[in-house]
This record gives sequence, C-alpha cells and structure tokens, in this order.
Amino acid sequence: IAGLIVAIPITWIGIQQLDLTQPAVGPYALDMPLAIKLALEWAQPKGYETGDLIAVNQLNPFFMAGWVGLLITGLNMLPVSQLDGGHVCYTMFGRKAHWVGRGFMVIAVAYTVIAQQYTWILMIALVFLVGAAHPPTRDDRVPLRWYRYALGCAALFIPVFCFAPRLIVLR
Repeated sequence: IAGLIVAIPITWIGIQQLDLTQPAVGPYALDMPLAIKLALEWAQPKGYETGDLIAVNQLNPFFMAGWVGLLITGLNMLPVSQLDGGHVCYTMFGRKAHWVGRGFMVIAVAYTVIAQQYTWILMIALVFLVGAAHPPTRDDRVPLRWYRYALGCAALFIPVFCFAPRLIVLR
C-alpha cells in the first residue's frame, strides 16, 4: 500500500502533463494497467481516445515514474513466495496459500505461452528459483481480526489494477 501512496499521485501528475496530440512515433508503445486506463478515462488528457496506447515520444518523466511504480507494486503483490503478496496470502490462508502460489504460477506460465508475452519469462524463472511456497512462520495459529482480513483481500487485488499484462507493445 505504501508503494501506491507514492505511485498514484505521481501517475496523476504525469497524466495531467500528457500531450497525446503529437503523432505516435517509435517501434513500441506502453500497455496501460487498469488503474491508468481508469485515470486516463477520467482525466481525458489532450488527444486521448479510449484504448489508445502511449508511444515512447508521448511520455513524460512523471508518467513514466508512476507507470514503473505501479508495475513494481503490482509485481510485489503477486501471491507467491517471499513477495509481499505471498506474505499477505500466507497470513490469510495459512498453508493453503501454497496452493494459491502454485496455481498462480501455472496461470502465469499458461498466459505467457498462450499470449506469447515472453517479457515475463525472467520474472517467472526467478519465482521458480525461489519457490512459489511461503515458508512457515513461528506460530501459524494466531487468528486475523476482520479488518486485517479485509485489508488483506484488498491488497491481493492490487496486481489487478497495477499490472499491464503486455508491458511493451510492438507497433
């Protein structure tokens, strides 16, 4: 959540400074995570049309910093291993979280192959090296209060809003 507290305002400033009236030039463009797509729809910067990708020449430093901040936050909240999402998942589900992590890895590999999005291979390889399962804690019997469980559920949705599934799109 701390990453979002920094990334969201920076992204918003970057969106306010976008000038999409200049023609898109360059071999690739950035795919937008859901959070940025919603913000672009709401802010409607100059030249923006729904579903547009943003080319490299149209970026500004604030937008790029916010985009990367959301990406890193989304990656960190994946429900596997020693990532923060793995800690949250293990806290909420105990040893059953191992199955969540393994299931997520199967889905990630299937997505990478089916969608041919090979930019994720390095991340998947790193998680396989570390392992998808979270190590046990000293005392797994401490129950969560309802508000911590609710916060955990909200935190597990962070990757949905912060993740650009294709990252970079070749034009």
